[in-house]
Amino acid sequence: MTGRLHSAMTKYRLSEDGDADKPVHFLQRNFDSLQVDEQMSTRGGDPAVDPRSCSFSTSGCEITTGCYVKHSAECLSSLPNVNRNFISDNRLSNGFIADVSKKKDNGTSLAVQLTKRARKGCTPKLLRKRIPILEWLPNYHLPDAISDLIAGVTVGLTVIPQAIAYANVAGLPPQYGLYSSFMACFVYTIFGSCKDSPIGPTAIAAILTRENIHDLGPEFAVLLCFLSGCVELLMGILQLGFLIDFISGPVAVGFTSAAAIIIATTQIKDILGLDFPGGKFLHVWQGIFEHIGETRLWDSILGLSCIIILLVLRKIKEIQIIRKDEKDTSQFRRLLAKILWFISTGRNIIVVVASAALAYSFEIHQQSPFILTGHVKPGLPNVTLPPFEATVGNSTYKFIDMATSMGSGIFVVPLLCILENIALAKVFSEGKPVDATQEMLAIGLCNIASSFVSSMPVSGALSRGAVNNASGVRTTLGGIYTGIIVLLSLQFFTPYFFYIPKASLAAVIIAAVIFMVELHVIKPIWRTKKIDIIPAVVTFISCLLIRLELGIFIGISINLIFLLYASARPSVHVNRAISIPGGVEYLAIMPDRSLVFPSVEYVRGVVSKAGIKQAPSRMPVVLDATHIQGADFTAARGIKSLIDDFYARGQPLIFYNLKPSIVEIFRGVQPKEFKSCRCPAVLDVMLQQVAPTNGDAKIASITDIYCDGKK
Repeated sequence: MTGRLHSAMTKYRLSEDGDADKPVHFLQRNFDSLQVDEQMSTRGGDPAVDPRSCSFSTSGCEITTGCYVKHSAECLSSLPNVNRNFISDNRLSNGFIADVSKKKDNGTSLAVQLTKRARKGCTPKLLRKRIPILEWLPNYHLPDAISDLIAGVTVGLTVIPQAIAYANVAGLPPQYGLYSSFMACFVYTIFGSCKDSPIGPTAIAAILTRENIHDLGPEFAVLLCFLSGCVELLMGILQLGFLIDFISGPVAVGFTSAAAIIIATTQIKDILGLDFPGGKFLHVWQGIFEHIGETRLWDSILGLSCIIILLVLRKIKEIQIIRKDEKDTSQFRRLLAKILWFISTGRNIIVVVASAALAYSFEIHQQSPFILTGHVKPGLPNVTLPPFEATVGNSTYKFIDMATSMGSGIFVVPLLCILENIALAKVFSEGKPVDATQEMLAIGLCNIASSFVSSMPVSGALSRGAVNNASGVRTTLGGIYTGIIVLLSLQFFTPYFFYIPKASLAAVIIAAVIFMVELHVIKPIWRTKKIDIIPAVVTFISCLLIRLELGIFIGISINLIFLLYASARPSVHVNRAISIPGGVEYLAIMPDRSLVFPSVEYVRGVVSKAGIKQAPSRMPVVLDATHIQGADFTAARGIKSLIDDFYARGQPLIFYNLKPSIVEIFRGVQPKEFKSCRCPAVLDVMLQQVAPTNGDAKIASITDIYCDGKK
């Protein structure tokens, strides 16, 4: 049928439950400029068909498909009934129906919009979400306070020896480890969302600090803490938590394992009583072999003994004094179980205190068999701005020079600190969702505040988190007691830290980090997807031999290459099928993902070859687009070339279940012949129309087509 359509257009929209909405009246428009498509055909009162958009209108104005239906005003006035399974498609169909429904007035001024947005951002609900203490503090009771007190003191006794040891890992004086262990606890109590996360110095943060300050002094570590906090806070404000998702499990495993080995390696020289410069993996082992003859016997004996004792004490809490199925137990057995648990939990402080007492007993007899920690600056740190200028030797570093010297560490350190803390929060979340944005904000504020008291970068420590959880912590208020314990140790006990042997601190670190080497995950990775071993191994080797931040970047890059390759080479499933009820045989081709510019030529080649080799006698080819959720301009041009190829050799190509938005993208490049539908019944009709065996059949002979919804 040719000619011009001059009548006003009206569209009926029906809801999925089968009830017809009110007629949606459009502006009456003259369609003089719209040429009715040549493929539209009529025969008496039979339907008018547009196969490209699957648009059907039947005599009597009965709506029968899931596509746009075009009616004249006169026909609509006598509409007798409507197929209740019809679902309207809100897209333009071949240029005939223009959706001119009224839109909301967007004339609101910018000032009013900003005011509304500000009001939405200051609601009590959001305030309680961003300051979690306001949520739980009104319901805080005495049992909660007792549990938090016990957990806070226990973690405080754990963090003191660890903080001194982590300062050594970072290449800083021991007091800086303690400076890093109290302010973050106070801040996280207010803004933290994970009750089990004890914020403070960690092994990962310490080794990253050492690698990025390049032995230039504590001022650089404090500035790194401040800048890390600023980056973390900015990431939280901008909701950039998705960046963490680019660090896959295998990459994280490779990084963590390499970092643990590097940390343990840096402590071996203290176990052996050796003293030489160098903190990198290869340099340390080279120094150990070069100075192995200078090994101090008593330091080695003490260090190895402390490691063995720590590992044994770690296991004694697993002794079953009370069986799980045992209901009635004596008070003695319950008390004994608690004593064993406390000894196991406080093993670090027990070993360090015992070693210090042993060293002191030698010192008062004028003997020095061990290398001691030495002088620890007493008293609390001054509250000052982070250093934006530093003098190292005869060189003065301005802020820009300091930031430049730390390079990519300004972004890598906060990113990995966030990753470490979110991983800890997920371990103890008990199935509850973790608010990554809130954790970014909290960790950022913790680092910024800690930098005012001369702290190195801090994060949540998994080992202390396990102690916190096992101690029965109820809220983040337990961090207050941990911070108080650290402040008391700085104020009153620093003179006694002088006698702590370095070998015992090294033993504490080694006994903690050896369990970070995740060898146990290699077997599950191999069973699930063997190719994931590649980024894990490459990350591990790169971190060991180059630098930690470069190693993780290399691992992420390899993962991205794998993702890009998978995007460029999607799986394309090809099989023969028969339409129902028409019984037309066709070749079904289904890509398993969206069409983007790296993959379009590959998909085009696969579809073309399949159409030639597996579909003889011009068998119709149906491209099932169920998994195609998006396409770009390059993909549209490739599809145009594909359609033109099929058109040139006279082989029908039909796109099935293509999203309306993608239909518009493909039509935008104006292919010669574009056929698509989203309904199985319509697909069957179209196949009958184009099949070689019944090519003379007309779809107009079909008077009723029922589509039970869209796939």
